[in-house]
Amino acid sequence: MPLARLVLRELSAMNGVETHCVVSPAALSVLEIECSAGPEALTALADYAHSADNLAAGPASGSWWHGADGSAMLIIPCSMGTLGALAGGDSRNLIHRAGDVALKEGLPLVLVTRESPLSLVHLRNMLALKEAGAVIMPFSPGFYMLPQTLEAMLRQFSGRIFDQLGLRHECPRWGQQ
Repeated sequence: MPLARLVLRELSAMNGVETHCVVSPAALSVLEIECSAGPEALTALADYAHSADNLAAGPASGSWWHGADGSAMLIIPCSMGTLGALAGGDSRNLIHRAGDVALKEGLPLVLVTRESPLSLVHLRNMLALKEAGAVIMPFSPGFYMLPQTLEAMLRQFSGRIFDQLGLRHECPRWGQQ
């Protein structure tokens, strides 16, 4: 969850980037445990917040997405349950449905997984989603940057996420330490 907060903070500072945030019930629990915070720690950083159970929200429709202007979807963190739902085309909530729409519309879908170890089921689901066009990015910090703080480590990884989306950023890169 600290990575989700930092990515939303960085995105909110970027000119021309509009963010929509959906926080699942499970994510609320993790947010409380990892950040001692409620949903506003994420939703306040976004331009729009949607309820996870609102399958009538804009991101649930292919005609809502703005593919020509660089629409993309990030799921941070992506649980193995969400990964499995996406791999199986099972739209139980807005996150699943919006991910399904991103895939069917050919829009970037970046899944930042964080589970370990991975089962064969997890790996097969990852392969299915990769074959469908998703980017699978297990949270794997770059220690080669010699980060001195958790924030520095998170910023470096967030830059790698932004690179996947073609977004300009000021996050640290190899050779710039």
